[in-house]
Amino acid sequence: MIIYIAADHRGFKLKEVLKIFLEENGHQVVDFGNDHYDENDDYPDFVFPVAKKVAENPEQNRGIVLGGSGQGEAMVANRIKGVRAAVFYGGSEEIIKLSREHNNANILSLAADFLGEEQARQAVRIWLETPFSSEDRHLRRIGRIDAI
Repeated sequence: MIIYIAADHRGFKLKEVLKIFLEENGHQVVDFGNDHYDENDDYPDFVFPVAKKVAENPEQNRGIVLGGSGQGEAMVANRIKGVRAAVFYGGSEEIIKLSREHNNANILSLAADFLGEEQARQAVRIWLETPFSSEDRHLRRIGRIDAI
């Protein structure tokens, strides 16, 4: 599985940590930037290309986007048909599982201002390892989202 990743200045440091983590765990990572710290960059410039790549094959491709809160990043990603981005900024890790089991989230948006490195690694691990349940009710709901 290829994992597309991107971050603005607020998520840049954590993105670099997660790239290493993902590669060490056997994943191919494609980084859409930023490739250096720039306090004046804008997250849509990096998140939009990730979302487009995920949308090319939304059942197989995955993306991870990072920003200060993760909210704006998810909003950008979710504008692309076929993308289902979920935000994690801490708290119960059960929400990560549910984003995969019930919603088949294919982009994880992480709040770098609220997560430490180990918590972010654990969130990514759970998100990658949790399968979609494929229950009829969830398939029906995702179908309704995709029809919008």
